Amino acid sequence: MTSTTWLSVSEQRAWRNYLAVTTKLSAALHRHLQSEFDLSLQDFDVLVQLSEADEERLRASDLAESLQWGRSRLSHHIKRMEGRGLVSREECADDRRGAFVVLAAAGREAVDAAAPAHVATVRTLVFDALTGTDVAAFTAVTEKILARLADDHPQPVSVGAVRSPVVGCGNSGADPGDPGGAAHRQIGGGSVGVIPHHRALAGS
Repeated sequence: MTSTTWLSVSEQRAWRNYLAVTTKLSAALHRHLQSEFDLSLQDFDVLVQLSEADEERLRASDLAESLQWGRSRLSHHIKRMEGRGLVSREECADDRRGAFVVLAAAGREAVDAAAPAHVATVRTLVFDALTGTDVAAFTAVTEKILARLADDHPQPVSVGAVRSPVVGCGNSGADPGDPGGAAHRQIGGGSVGVIPHHRALAGS
């Protein structure tokens, strides 16, 4: 029988602090988005992923992997967002790799409206309390943990990297004024600790 290597006092404090931060920060970001923009943190996460994707669309399977959601959870959530006009589904009859989830005009407006205030909330709750040295240390620690997680459970391709190509379907949803559709605004997604790139926000 193997013995358990229990956490030391300092390790336990760090671990419990991390759990408390992720729980409380997620709740605070959710409350702000919900009260100010009628979006859940999960809605915002979906909108961010789509807003950064080529032609502002992703295959449902790619979106599920990026969010680390099960297919069933994604299907139910997208159905609710579709009912609000934030996203749409686009079937591709000549491609067996599945339907696309597409950012709708209302979804684009929603993420554009919420992004600046969301960034301000992230800055107030997190980065305003940290020095440059703190941020560098925080980045180094999270990168080490993410590397261990990647070794244990390979992660999906990140937004902006190569995904399943858009083949055989129309390319509605692309913004001709935004080549590539991939944006670069700094906004925080629902995954606490991950702040994906969107379109550049003035003053962010």
